[in-house]
Amino acid sequence: MVRQTIKALADALGPRELRPATSRPLRASPHGRQSGVQKVQVSLLEGKVDVTPKEDGQVNPVQLVKATYDSGVTVAEMDVTLRGRLVTDPSGSLALQVAPNQSFTLVPNDLSQGLVSVAATQTVVTVRGQLYKKPAGKKKPDFSVPLKLVILEVQKKE
Repeated sequence: MVRQTIKALADALGPRELRPATSRPLRASPHGRQSGVQKVQVSLLEGKVDVTPKEDGQVNPVQLVKATYDSGVTVAEMDVTLRGRLVTDPSGSLALQVAPNQSFTLVPNDLSQGLVSVAATQTVVTVRGQLYKKPAGKKKPDFSVPLKLVILEVQKKE
């Protein structure tokens, strides 16, 4: 994973209410910090949290959204830049495999359909996409549902 960005914009929260959440460590569980994270930058003015994974680390987006909620911040959306190979998941859908044990099912759109030709090849693609967007009216996401990737931009095919 190249970079993960969470836009932590609460509907009615202002910077003063976001500040306490930034002073506490981002936690994946009550027992420790989010593993695989190299750096976290918080911009209260933009309402944005920028998470950079370690070079050899792997960040679990579901744990990251959950840890953000647990810290008291509502996540409006999670945009990511991912690098990997296109594969077919067990349900027959197209997925971006970013690590041997981590892949994200693609939401069908024009950009994902344009990548069908490189599925099951050795071609590595870098995409910018959205893994999470807060549903209207819902307070907290259902963490048992896998996140699906909506491709917003294909940056590179190698």
